[in-house]
Amino acid sequence: MCGITGWVSFDRDLRAEAATLDAMTETMACRGPDDRGTWAEGPAGLGHRRLAIIDLPGGRQPMTADTPHGTVALVYSGEAYNFTELRRELSGRGHRFTTDSDTEVVLRGYLEWGDALAERLNGMYAFAVWDGRADKLVMVRDRMGIKPFYYHPTSDGVLFGSEPKAILANPLARRRVRLDGLRELFTMIKAPGHAVWDGMREVEPGTVVTVDRSGVHRRAYWELRTRPHTDDRDATVARVRSLLDDIVRRQLVADVPRCTLLSGGLDSSAMTALAARQLAEHGEKVRSFAVDFLGQAENFVADELRGTPDTPFVHDVARTAGTDHQDIVLDAHALADPDVRAKVIRARDLPAGLGDMDASLYLLFKAIREHSTVALSGESADEVFGGYLQFFDEEARSADTFPWLVRFGRDFGEDAEVLRPDLTKALDLESYVADGYRTAVSDIRRLDGESDFEYRMRQICPLHLTRFVRILLDRKDRASMAVGLEVRVPFCDHRLVEYVYNTPWALKSFDGREKSLLREATADLIPKSVYDRVKSPYPSTQDPAYAAALQEQARDLLARSGHPVFDLVDRERVRRAAHRDTPVSTQAARRGLERTLDLALWMDLYTPEISLD
Repeated sequence: MCGITGWVSFDRDLRAEAATLDAMTETMACRGPDDRGTWAEGPAGLGHRRLAIIDLPGGRQPMTADTPHGTVALVYSGEAYNFTELRRELSGRGHRFTTDSDTEVVLRGYLEWGDALAERLNGMYAFAVWDGRADKLVMVRDRMGIKPFYYHPTSDGVLFGSEPKAILANPLARRRVRLDGLRELFTMIKAPGHAVWDGMREVEPGTVVTVDRSGVHRRAYWELRTRPHTDDRDATVARVRSLLDDIVRRQLVADVPRCTLLSGGLDSSAMTALAARQLAEHGEKVRSFAVDFLGQAENFVADELRGTPDTPFVHDVARTAGTDHQDIVLDAHALADPDVRAKVIRARDLPAGLGDMDASLYLLFKAIREHSTVALSGESADEVFGGYLQFFDEEARSADTFPWLVRFGRDFGEDAEVLRPDLTKALDLESYVADGYRTAVSDIRRLDGESDFEYRMRQICPLHLTRFVRILLDRKDRASMAVGLEVRVPFCDHRLVEYVYNTPWALKSFDGREKSLLREATADLIPKSVYDRVKSPYPSTQDPAYAAALQEQARDLLARSGHPVFDLVDRERVRRAAHRDTPVSTQAARRGLERTLDLALWMDLYTPEISLD
């Protein structure tokens, strides 16, 4: 896991641009605290910051290979979980290796197969190859979009990086956000390829982007495809378990300490139990970590989103699986700390507006990094297996829009809206969402004989896998890499995603509950309390001291009368929320304050040029 960046300029020699390339590379320092390297030759320059996971002394980058027709250079971020098999195959084809790293396998794989290498990889990755034999840059991103990857075409080439900050460090990139960028900020959908910053794009998941003197060319090498599912229930459950066993075994491979993230929900509990059983075969114990809030377990109040606190279930799993467990307990002061907010915004390059849920994730990862370098997460199981409440909500699943937006509108409502009325009108988010929805469902194929209900559920599943999970994967990656922690996501293995996607909804929910296949496939591993537990989202603090701290910070912001955030945010709405006699009591009102404070701090840190034309 690392940070990559680079610059291709066909009209100049980038060996003379070392200072700029260094500046771009150093923005990735948090992603790669163990080593750095740059390489430039003619029109190409590459930069790399390394977090050493496999072959600690041998995986330095940029990594190059000299051929009779030019140099091929690679910068690579992520992990290829099948690198051992690929290395064996490449060795049989005559390739000789000087390291034990998966990076060298990717480089040699490119020399052997070109960009068709992408179809052979199993893992999470974003990498760029400068192919001096043909004067072209090849950028490749993993199938699910686990690793971030951005690029910015220029008049004579391209800039690229793991994160926008690397690109923004180059003078050719403007820190400008137009209306479409703001639309992406204020809707909970992830438009493929959209990067918010003007002129910037994402390398889309499952895509190869090639840049040469003729321009930018894109090729999708993977997408979800509709296929008939022929396995019965027992065979399906067995196949899911077999895949999970193989996936977790592969993702436990590392030359550094690893652990699991444990929330006490079905996803993280199943993954932790699988890891614990596999490591026990080698006489090892798995370490597990959970986030908790001071006093929350004792004073928890159930609401529509969360019916139970996590901690009792976490401890049940830790006892059953025999993990070496630690709770990371956070207080309101830490969650509301403006310095933490600043670190989160710098990590994401954008004001996400998720407040304490972003802060707690960052602080959890920071605490874990003191003990481990690799963590396995249960992220994405809800999208793969159908675990969210909206999958079972008739209004949400029948609506002509993204189902989660129906739930969010009901749970948060107008109290979370903070934008000025004139900006709300200009953004026309309703039309933006409607257009995005029509695009998202247009290519989902219906099976012959599939009922209307099954077809609708077939649509809902890829909506979550292509427009929702990518938001969460990006959040997870940025927060973890900001502290140099690699988080792996077993449920994003493309083999599992493909298989479960094509199981009918009647199988996904055969017992009338969420994630029936996952629950049954791991029933022998998890405690009954978790087996019976109803889905609960990522935790959020209920401490009124947190909301009171937000109000105080909002009042300080209101005192800065000329702050540019009020070109976007309705000052009067903020004033009402900040000056209530008692701390804000609803999640929606609190979220409105969090959004405002995030926007203001983002403007302070990035000084973006906001263009409303």
